Amino acid sequence: MDCIVVDNGSGDGSAEMVEAEFPRTKVIRSTTNLGFCAGNNLGIAAAQGDFIALLNNDAVAEPQWVEALLLEMEVDPKIGMVASKILVAGRPGVIDKVGHGIYWDGQNRGKGSGDQDRGQFDTAREILWPDGCAAMYRKEMLDEIGGFDEDFFAYADDAELGLRGRTAGWRARYAPDAVVHHQRGATMGKWSPDRIRLIERNRVWLAAKHFPLWLLVLNPLFFLMRLVAGAWAGARGEGEAGQVKGIRAKIELVLVLLRADLEAIGGLGKMWTKRNAWRRKRKLSDREVVALLSRYQLTLSELSKKLA
Repeated sequence: MDCIVVDNGSGDGSAEMVEAEFPRTKVIRSTTNLGFCAGNNLGIAAAQGDFIALLNNDAVAEPQWVEALLLEMEVDPKIGMVASKILVAGRPGVIDKVGHGIYWDGQNRGKGSGDQDRGQFDTAREILWPDGCAAMYRKEMLDEIGGFDEDFFAYADDAELGLRGRTAGWRARYAPDAVVHHQRGATMGKWSPDRIRLIERNRVWLAAKHFPLWLLVLNPLFFLMRLVAGAWAGARGEGEAGQVKGIRAKIELVLVLLRADLEAIGGLGKMWTKRNAWRRKRKLSDREVVALLSRYQLTLSELSKKLA
C-alpha cells in the first residue's frame, strides 16, 4: 500500500515534516493552492493501486478505516465508491455524514448530519455517493469517467464525481466500520463567504451538467422553495439560517448567494459543453437519473435543520 501526501501550497512546513517523519511517504508539492479537485487529481494520477482512499487534512481516520473500506469494495466489482462513517471531531457520537443525499435544485449534503449516533447507521448499505473528505474509489472507475472536475475547485466536487460514476453504471456503498473524525468547515471556515460562494455556484453547475432538461428548467422554482423553507426555519431560530444573526449578516449572505449565482450563470456555457460530452458516455437514461435522485432525495425539512 502506497501513501501519498499532496501539499497544496502550504507554508507551515507540513511537507518537510512528512518527509522527515515518514520517509516512505511520497510527497507531491504544489507551490499554490490548486483546490480540492486539482490537488486530489495530482494524488490520483500518482497512485499505482487498484483502489484509492482519500483523506482530507482536517479528518482523522480510526485504525481499521482502510480495511473496512476495502471489505465493502470487495462485495461487488461494480462498486466504484465507498463512504465512511464520518463523525464530528470533538463531539463524541455526533454524525457529520454517512453518504450523501440531494435535493431537486442540486443542493446536496451528508445524510444524518447532526444526529446522535445510536447505531442507526451501523449497517452497510447502498448510497448515492460518498463524501470526498474520507472515501475510497476504484481506480478502474476513475480511469473510465475521469477524476474531479477542476473547474469546481472545491465543494460539490465529490457530488459531481459521484453522479458521474452513478450515471456510468457504477454502484456506491457505505462502510459503517470505516470511522473518521472530521473537523467540519475547517479548511475555509464554516461561514466563509468563499465557502458559501463555491457551494452555491457549484450547486448550479452540478445540475447543469447532469440533470434532465425538464428538471433543470424547474431549478429556480426548487431553489426558491428551499430558500423559503430555510428562511422560515431561520425566523424560528432553527436550522443553519437561524445561526445568521442580525440584518447586516443576512444581507451579506444574500449578496454572496447572488454573486455566486451570477458566477454560475457565467460558466454555464462551459458546463453545457461538458454536459453534452458526458451524455454521449453515460449509461443511465433521463428517467433512470430522476429515479436515482428520487431514491436519495433530501426533504426540505432535512435541508432546513441545523447541521453538525
